[in-house]
Amino acid sequence: MSESVSTRESLARERVRIVLVGTQHPGNIGAAARAMKTMGLARLVLVAPEKAPDRDTVAMAAGADDLVEAAPVFDTLADAVADCALVLGCTARSRRVQLEQLEPAEGAARALAFAAQGPVALVFGRERTGLDNNELQLCHASIHIPSDPDFSSLNLAAAVQVLSYEVRVAALGGEGGRPAAAAAVVASGEGPAPHQELEGFFAQLAQTLDAIDFHKGRTPDSAMRKLRRLYLRAGLGSAEIRLLRGVLADTQRMAMLAGRTGGEQDSRSD
Repeated sequence: MSESVSTRESLARERVRIVLVGTQHPGNIGAAARAMKTMGLARLVLVAPEKAPDRDTVAMAAGADDLVEAAPVFDTLADAVADCALVLGCTARSRRVQLEQLEPAEGAARALAFAAQGPVALVFGRERTGLDNNELQLCHASIHIPSDPDFSSLNLAAAVQVLSYEVRVAALGGEGGRPAAAAAVVASGEGPAPHQELEGFFAQLAQTLDAIDFHKGRTPDSAMRKLRRLYLRAGLGSAEIRLLRGVLADTQRMAMLAGRTGGEQDSRSD
């Protein structure tokens, strides 16, 4: 038992990333780092912070400034999670982008289960506005902290503390064997494809749907959101992604040939 707990603690420390997007106050970066370190997490990632870490960051880190110093900084969330097996966004319930919604304990257990397959990102948005819709599109599911609806605004570091604590509980075994219960959601065989491969597939899928005039003049946003959710739930592996992209490539080629043939027929009929 102690060996398995040690393994899960190591997975949490090495594979679970806390990703802060567009942080507005440098002190919150330090406070988030402190919240992480108290729960045994070590991978902090920053995406386009409004201000670089400063003396307030170090003060609020209270000894966890090593996490801040080691934190890579990315321009976009897509870049920050490109190699991740799972991306979970911490957000409020009412959003235009409909994602599977998990309670903190569920999200932490799923994160730890996927950490056996590759890096996992727990993503937190801006202090005032959270994650925007484009950023939420990059997430496999969302995590909602059930705060009091009459005073639901949660400080960024407090939200990081809640999720870090739940990951810690899952790593230590939790109640009811949370890690084992979550293992069923991990893709079988080779494991889930890295996020970058999924995004490449989604880009090709969007191009293919345009090529075959699937949308018939309607806005493609709604259909693509639904298709993204469908494929994200499937837990596709790299080999499956390659197979699907081969199908899309053939579809695009046939659409191109059909367009040429149609053009030739039209020109002959003039």
